[in-house]
Amino acid sequence: MGRSAIKSETALRALVQKAAAAAEAVPDAATARKRGNTGNTSNAARVAASAAGEIRIIGGQWRRTKLAVLTRPDLRPTPDRVRETLFNWLGQDLAGWRCLDAFAGTGVLGLEAASRNATQVRMVESDVQLAAQIKQLAQKLGATQVEVSRGDALAALQAYPAHWDLIFIDPPFSGQLFAPALKAAQAAVTAQGFIYLEAPEAWSEEALAELGLVSYRYLKAGAVHAHLLKKAAPVEG
Repeated sequence: MGRSAIKSETALRALVQKAAAAAEAVPDAATARKRGNTGNTSNAARVAASAAGEIRIIGGQWRRTKLAVLTRPDLRPTPDRVRETLFNWLGQDLAGWRCLDAFAGTGVLGLEAASRNATQVRMVESDVQLAAQIKQLAQKLGATQVEVSRGDALAALQAYPAHWDLIFIDPPFSGQLFAPALKAAQAAVTAQGFIYLEAPEAWSEEALAELGLVSYRYLKAGAVHAHLLKKAAPVEG
């Protein structure tokens, strides 16, 4: 590991720890009102909230484990309810599965797969601090099957044709990566594999068919539209 990467990981760890300490030091609202110190308290709380958040593994060997994570304006960890439903669809034991989290973010989807015994979990994230953070979280959990790389999601999807049993596609909602990512994922997933898509709107059967995909399961939870997709059956000539 180069010096710049070491410095980046050290700075990231310090930021997360500082934010967590600040959050713990903030008294609850009732106590603050009694002390007449609401101004300083709210400022400290805002600083802590802007620097760090928290994710929770909901199933598998690390069930109920809470992990501190950084936040970003376009970063949306998949809600607990959606993850619970997703892994009910997939099954709770992913032993033997090879999984790719192409837009890893906090890494929560890939870590959930690893918690459920997935054999290989590759997580790709373009943000250098987030990629470093996922490595730290995997090390903390002892998730030796997790591989983390900083890079381009589309390139990662195109690198291993028909290789992955499960692919997570959860790009920034504000971007235009959904169609290219799904097209690449269709080629990267095995014949019987699954693609999980999280999007700001529901994808129609017609739009999916154009990419060679069909809907297997669907859930709407708040602003999140969760799709579990499979390859369309080949057309017999």
